[in-house]
Amino acid sequence: MSTPVDEMSDVFKLLGDKTRLTIISLLKGQSELCVCEIVDYLQTTQPNVSQHLRKLKSAGLVSEKRKGQWIYYTLTLEDKPYLQGVLEHLPSLKQETACCNVTDRQK
Repeated sequence: MSTPVDEMSDVFKLLGDKTRLTIISLLKGQSELCVCEIVDYLQTTQPNVSQHLRKLKSAGLVSEKRKGQWIYYTLTLEDKPYLQGVLEHLPSLKQETACCNVTDRQK
């Protein structure tokens, strides 16, 4: 039986990874992002990003929505109020994604 402390510990371990924390920061500044946009920003491979997103989705931190051939991700942290303080201190990468044309893609 999992306790709230166990869940929090698992989530904080998950966010201890720089790539996953960066993905959360990217999503914080956007309503949704496509995997391809995250790949462009992180300058890594699509399988690598997809694996990180799978872990974030499994922990209930992001949700996905399919639009045609693309999958878009959004933050889903409403049931994790203990992360609100963390989010407040995460830098918004909205400006950085704009300079990489992430927000200008056709959806």
